[in-house]
Amino acid sequence: MTFCLQCSHKLELKIPDDDNRKRLVCPSCSYIHYENPKIIVGVLPYYNNKILLCQRSIDPGYGLWTIPSGFMECNESVEEGAKREAFEEVGITCSDLNLFVIYSIPRISQVYMLFTSELGSDQFAIGPETLSAQFFLFNDLPWDNIAFSSVTFALKNFIVNFPLTNSKVFIN
Repeated sequence: MTFCLQCSHKLELKIPDDDNRKRLVCPSCSYIHYENPKIIVGVLPYYNNKILLCQRSIDPGYGLWTIPSGFMECNESVEEGAKREAFEEVGITCSDLNLFVIYSIPRISQVYMLFTSELGSDQFAIGPETLSAQFFLFNDLPWDNIAFSSVTFALKNFIVNFPLTNSKVFIN
């Protein structure tokens, strides 16, 4: 961001009054541009003791395996976003979502909110951001080809705590 969204003046990096960190501030109208973390939402879908993973057709992580997830959109809840991503990436409809992982990556300003969902069938459909999808037995997960640390964290906690019997949320 270079120019003010309110009056188009060039922004300056400074600490606003009553704040504790540098922000982009307009010297003309005093507008403060706040940069906040991005929220990623997703679903760890499972059926009959198998986990559905999708192989990414986009970067970052092209060709690597992940759970259906992506950036939350404006005007949707975290649950709505997770359901949307699951449908867009692997054509699944998730009804009962349970918050399972909150995973923060401060260095890139991202927060992951990942849910579990037990599917009613093993049917799925490949979306445009997915090369392929597959149900994996716990012992057959492609650990060396998982796209993101958040997914590895979620999968490890899922396997250790399966079958899921409580509503514990794992936080990193």
